[in-house]
Amino acid sequence: MKLTSADFKHSEQIPTRFTCEGENISPNLFWTGAPSKMETFVVIVEDPDAPSAKNPNKDAWVHWVAFNIPHTVHRLDVGAAIHALGGKEGINDSKNKKYDGPCPPAGSGPHRYFFRLYALNVTLSLHAGATKQEVVDAMKHHIIAQGELIGTYEIK
Repeated sequence: MKLTSADFKHSEQIPTRFTCEGENISPNLFWTGAPSKMETFVVIVEDPDAPSAKNPNKDAWVHWVAFNIPHTVHRLDVGAAIHALGGKEGINDSKNKKYDGPCPPAGSGPHRYFFRLYALNVTLSLHAGATKQEVVDAMKHHIIAQGELIGTYEIK
């Protein structure tokens, strides 16, 4: 699957509007090439550059977990309301059930933000507020396609 955004191109900077310095709303995302025999989509956004001296055991900072997005959806508009589309949102590392945009510590250099889309052959039996790990564990062996879009952001 190919995951893209009208708001930024792969490996380019994410506009401030979609970060903690702006409106902190999710960017537009759209995808093509989804398999015909699939049931739901999952979107996970995380920052693998978040581990630091203060938090050395952290794998990546989770910014958004959205799951059970119906197979009929092929785009998320700016500030997408996942529940209105029939999906659910998990809890992110800021302890919110929503998108929280890039917000790297000032002076830490550019961070990469991985927007990952997964097509599943099931609907996950999870509640809204599930953690990223719960979603990852539940979708194991059910991923039939995936796509990725990377953006960057830096606070100077």
